[in-house]
Amino acid sequence: MLISLLLVAIAAAGGFAITYLIDDDAPFMWRLAAGNVIGSAVFGSIGFVVALLFGLNPGVVLVALAAASLPLLLFYRKEERNRVWQDWSRAKSRLQGGSTRKFGRFAYYAAFGFLFFFFFDRAMLETAAGIFTGGSQNLGDLPFHLGAIFSFTDANNFPPENPSFAGARFSYPFVADLLSAYAVKLGAGVRDAMFVQNVTWALSLVIVLERFVFLLTNNRLAARIAPVLLILSGGLGFVWFLGDYWAQAKGFFNFISALPNDYTISDNFRWGNSMVVLFMTQRSLLLGMPLTLIVLGYLWKVFAAEATEAPGKTLSRPPHTRIPVSAVITGILAGLLPLIHLHSLAVLFVVGAFLLVLKPERWLTWIAFAAGVGIIAVPELLWSMSGSASETTKFFAWHFGWDKGEKNFFWFWFVNTGLVIPILLAGLYLAGFAQSPKAVKKHDTRKKKKPAVSEKAQSDHSPLTVHRSELLRFYLPFAFLFLVSNAAKLAPWEWDNIKVLIYWFVGSLPFIALVIAWLWQRKETWLKVAAVVCLIILTASGSLDVWRTISGQINYKVFDRDAVEIADQVKLRTPTDAVFLNAPTYNTAAVLTGRQSVMRYPGHLNSHGIDYGTRETDVKQIYQGGATAAALLEKYGIGYVLVSPEERNLGGLNEQFFSRYPITAEVGQYRVYKVK
Repeated sequence: MLISLLLVAIAAAGGFAITYLIDDDAPFMWRLAAGNVIGSAVFGSIGFVVALLFGLNPGVVLVALAAASLPLLLFYRKEERNRVWQDWSRAKSRLQGGSTRKFGRFAYYAAFGFLFFFFFDRAMLETAAGIFTGGSQNLGDLPFHLGAIFSFTDANNFPPENPSFAGARFSYPFVADLLSAYAVKLGAGVRDAMFVQNVTWALSLVIVLERFVFLLTNNRLAARIAPVLLILSGGLGFVWFLGDYWAQAKGFFNFISALPNDYTISDNFRWGNSMVVLFMTQRSLLLGMPLTLIVLGYLWKVFAAEATEAPGKTLSRPPHTRIPVSAVITGILAGLLPLIHLHSLAVLFVVGAFLLVLKPERWLTWIAFAAGVGIIAVPELLWSMSGSASETTKFFAWHFGWDKGEKNFFWFWFVNTGLVIPILLAGLYLAGFAQSPKAVKKHDTRKKKKPAVSEKAQSDHSPLTVHRSELLRFYLPFAFLFLVSNAAKLAPWEWDNIKVLIYWFVGSLPFIALVIAWLWQRKETWLKVAAVVCLIILTASGSLDVWRTISGQINYKVFDRDAVEIADQVKLRTPTDAVFLNAPTYNTAAVLTGRQSVMRYPGHLNSHGIDYGTRETDVKQIYQGGATAAALLEKYGIGYVLVSPEERNLGGLNEQFFSRYPITAEVGQYRVYKVK
């Protein structure tokens, strides 16, 4: 674990330095959190480029780490060092002395830290019996990520080909898994590598989201509430929980210690808790979302700046030219997203297009930002698309109501999100139309527009933003994301629209949290009670699912002990570029070898827009040992065939056909035949 921690810390130091190029007035804690995310993104991307040239080895990892640390040279200048010292002094002063408020602030972040520690500790479990997962939705995703990681570490998969579909470009955003591979290559365990990254990225997400909401609402309480709503998101599943409880005879504590199912994701619910269905299973989003929020925070500051400022003026540091350098750098960071989380880049494209239309006078800044994005994103997209087996036509089709099935549209969204939409509407009214205190100093009677909100000019007690019209207009692209996600499929599997819908939810959080903060900050007791009730309703179902995970109630076996042992033998006895034939399942032992498979789990392939029908038929024919089996082995360049319980469960397996070939590895019911 120490190796993983060191890699994260060193990369984060470089990212910390970059934050001074894009934001002048950010607090120290935000710089640490944003630096972790930015450093990871830069480290992963640089390492990918270097590995394309030299393959992945410890030397390449160290070179990439050194390159990612180069921004630290910015602190060579005394002026820059002084800025860091001033930020640190301000942060330290907030920690000195004892008070209830300071203890509450510490407890707030500590609670998230403990939650993430115990939650992500369940993502992958290594025991004497094999590899398990404690995530209810992680049974198929864990082996997918392990397959990607081992393809880098044990098969030197560069340029990356799809481990699940041999011969095709690996177009899935893989930087998060590549970063884990770096740590493994230097001697870390794969579980430790993923665990450290997951926990640190999740903590960074909380801090980055908190500041994003504060920038929009100028309300500290709303900013603190928003991460709670994201992490414990859910709908009305707790009502079904109460029904299940009353329908049985166990005591309350006995019942919650053995919950029968999830209460945010099932046949009745599709809006799964973000921790359970997204952050544990889709590691790319866990890195991509905080990076996207950093960019969105910058775009908001530009959008909400003084209308009297010269168009294109940077909001970071006074520029030496009219070119907004901070916009270019922020754009470059956004441009890293194609290989980190492509849907996040699509969201930024939508937001950027809206902002350009809404504030055309900022054209120079928008163009500079777009140029920064294009410098990195265009080459990455061209590389990813060339040789990809994904069919772009499968990524859009008209489809009403997201994943509602036959349910009523309005009832579906109410059951799945509970009070989210009603409170969101109240928040939009509160932010845009309700009366707010005038923000004018007593000695100055002139009416002035305030500049973009900063930590230096905060108002902890007023839940109303000073940017009414700008805030409502800034929300328009997020509302558009909700509408388009309910009008069309944006992926071959309609449920995957959640990768876009989650950004509608994140964009709505400032308004939802604003309402709860406003209620709590009123003098009337009944309004404070209403705030607590709203918070409980919004988080009850998600809390149940998160509790079900961290309490160890779920233990799904992914790979048995023999699968792990056969994979170890394969790594020693087969070439790294070998192509394997295995059953098209999510948990084939071929995953752990790092070798490419002719075909793995159809569910993953389908969600990536890959037409696997022909291969699936051919795989079955080969295992049946028919007249065409030998020709098909030659067609796909198959070097080794795995026969295990998974292949036997396919039906029609002709083991006698493969007995003509030598056995390369054998453990229990697992055999690997060398056919080439």
